[in-house]
Amino acid sequence: MTNNYDFDSFMGRSNREEPTQKPNTSNNHKSAEPVSRRNVKSGGTIAFWQKGKIDITFLSLILILMSVGLICLFSSSYAFALSNYKDSYHFIKKQAFFTVIGIGFMLFLSKVNYHIYRRFAWVIYGATIVMLVVVLLLPPMSEDLNFHRWLYIGSFSFQPSEIAKFSIVLLFAHLISKYYNTQMKDFKFSVLKLGGLLMVFCGLVVVETHLSATLLIFAIGASLMVIGGIKLRYVAGAIGVAVTGAVTAVLTGLVGYGNDRITSWLDPWSDERGVGWQIIQSLISIGSGGFFGRGLGESRQKYLWVPEPHNDFIFAITCEELGFVGAMIIIGLFIALVWRGYIIASRSTDKFGALMAIGLTLQVGFQAALNIMVVTNTIPNTGISLPFFSYGGTALVMLLAQMGIVLSISRASSVTKV
Repeated sequence: MTNNYDFDSFMGRSNREEPTQKPNTSNNHKSAEPVSRRNVKSGGTIAFWQKGKIDITFLSLILILMSVGLICLFSSSYAFALSNYKDSYHFIKKQAFFTVIGIGFMLFLSKVNYHIYRRFAWVIYGATIVMLVVVLLLPPMSEDLNFHRWLYIGSFSFQPSEIAKFSIVLLFAHLISKYYNTQMKDFKFSVLKLGGLLMVFCGLVVVETHLSATLLIFAIGASLMVIGGIKLRYVAGAIGVAVTGAVTAVLTGLVGYGNDRITSWLDPWSDERGVGWQIIQSLISIGSGGFFGRGLGESRQKYLWVPEPHNDFIFAITCEELGFVGAMIIIGLFIALVWRGYIIASRSTDKFGALMAIGLTLQVGFQAALNIMVVTNTIPNTGISLPFFSYGGTALVMLLAQMGIVLSISRASSVTKV
């Protein structure tokens, strides 16, 4: 008895057979998922280039978010940039440069056959673990910030946790699609194996004192497990263990950096010139925007009142300038992007593509939701950026590259182009 009903009903599919290549009668490949004919050359090898038309709606949403993000970044950053770098264009020039590179990667990867990536799922997972370990061995950012997050190669730097987000989507999409009909209901595979692989990443990232990335990686992995058909009681148990462990770590001081953040979340005015300063200024900024906002470029809080106005707290400045209406439009764009990713996934010709598409778009949705909840003090400050808006060149290139993979999946899907 198979579990197709679970996956197909979630994705809004009927229980139809997926198109396959020439049947393989070898017992060694019983669990392998078939590959769509359109992606296979004669002889059974996977074609490098992906055929089909790109999903214009998904691409348009990405470009709109990028355009609005660049405008908001410049508006929120020029005062901070002038004060710290004597150049109002310091951040926007770099971000625009990386935007061009990222869009180039996105368009190139949209042409690459996404089935190729699954061959490297384990290699990328292993390489990511190595990078996460290396980061822990390096000195912290500074004496004041005991953070181990960045790897430096000359003047180039990046966070391995960004690669970990992609790696967990790729590996889980590979394993779940491969063993969907045989082992996803099995406790040893779905909980011990998949859960263990996920916890390795989460454990390494939380030790780096990167709580937001830990939450994001866990949310992505757990979501793919649920979509893949894991028994819900296993998920409930895993979440209970994770929450208990996180609370225990904070209360016992094992993760000491969480104490101040919880204090500032519960009562930021208890230390309004210390740990509560950032969130207080953020709330003032949001409240000052009112319904229609002060107007683009008219924020007062960006003049060195809100820390990180170009990064984690850019949404606060955006709310002040564009108001409730502008904020809701931006949130609506993110929701539309995730929904369109779901449509692409639901029309994918194979489970691997469906899981990749939904995993990569959920990453954007989860990250945007976490950032907005932090900025509005709905949850403690976890230090998370807003996709397409916050400053960060390598993170932006990585994000656009992943959106290119979703576009590649859209070429092979049966989604209606509008």
